[in-house]
Amino acid sequence: MRLITLFVCLGGAALAQAPRIAVLDFYGLHKTPEAAVRQALGAKETDPLPPSKGDAEERIDGISGVVESHLEAVWDAGKTILYIGIEERGAPHFELREAPEGDMKLPEIMTTEYRHFIESSAAASRANITAAKSIGEDLTQGHARSADSSTRAIQDRFPLFATDHLAELRDVLRNSSDEEQRATAAYIIGYAPNKLDVVNDLQYALRDADAGVRANATRSLIAIEVLSKLDPKQGIKISPTWFIAMLNSLSWSDRNRAVAALQVLTEKADQGVLDQIREGALQSLVEMARWKTLAHALPPYLLLGRIAGLPEEEVKAAWIRGDRESVIARATASAGKKKK
Repeated sequence: MRLITLFVCLGGAALAQAPRIAVLDFYGLHKTPEAAVRQALGAKETDPLPPSKGDAEERIDGISGVVESHLEAVWDAGKTILYIGIEERGAPHFELREAPEGDMKLPEIMTTEYRHFIESSAAASRANITAAKSIGEDLTQGHARSADSSTRAIQDRFPLFATDHLAELRDVLRNSSDEEQRATAAYIIGYAPNKLDVVNDLQYALRDADAGVRANATRSLIAIEVLSKLDPKQGIKISPTWFIAMLNSLSWSDRNRAVAALQVLTEKADQGVLDQIREGALQSLVEMARWKTLAHALPPYLLLGRIAGLPEEEVKAAWIRGDRESVIARATASAGKKKK
């Protein structure tokens, strides 16, 4: 499944062209009434997206007890889902790093090839959406190789870039003020032949100020983790710490990608990692597992099943019969047992 994140800021006569909200969903509401957020938003299901994302967030920020809010519209399976995340006073906070201020840039050929990759990947996605298919990726080499041949041909040039320009990629990722340059570096550096060389750089980028950089760093680390499972002798260790913290992010995209990464990290039911997730982000996972859009709720729900220590077959069976709450209750109860 490929998701498209969007937000259309429209004005005046153009408002009628805004996508309409098919599903309205929330996260971070523990003390704040949903009705208060809906009233501040000023839009409901079937209405167009709010004409100004910033104005809507400002109104929600004015609710008593709300520190900050974030609106993210996701286009999935032909419908627009508007997620509203809020951070309440005293709630867990995912701390982002201030954007760096350096003026370093990558060689132009790398920036150009990365843009070609984005264009090719988008074109392949559009074609596959029309054909009701999804594009697969092979991650077994520790980096992505698309099932689309044109996109894969571009990706196959990245290992050489990462070999010849590793120091520049690392410098740009950590120090460039240009978010496109940092995002490019976060993607290409993952193609370095020795994955151990770049894990720390990518984990550093998980707290970048830019969402695109965080997204590419997560993608790169997921691929590296797949390789580490296939070839444990390489000794690659990826810390779950920042992915767990990311589950408390205001950004829906951050949360979605963090779940994907933690699913890979806990494939063998690593109890230490599961205990860390339980301690640091259980409530966030619970609210995500209750999302209305099933495709978005399923990954966090499955992760809760692992936290509860339930067999995967039992967790899937409960999902099929529409009984999410039984697994959620078991996961929540497991937290109480750990404290005793």
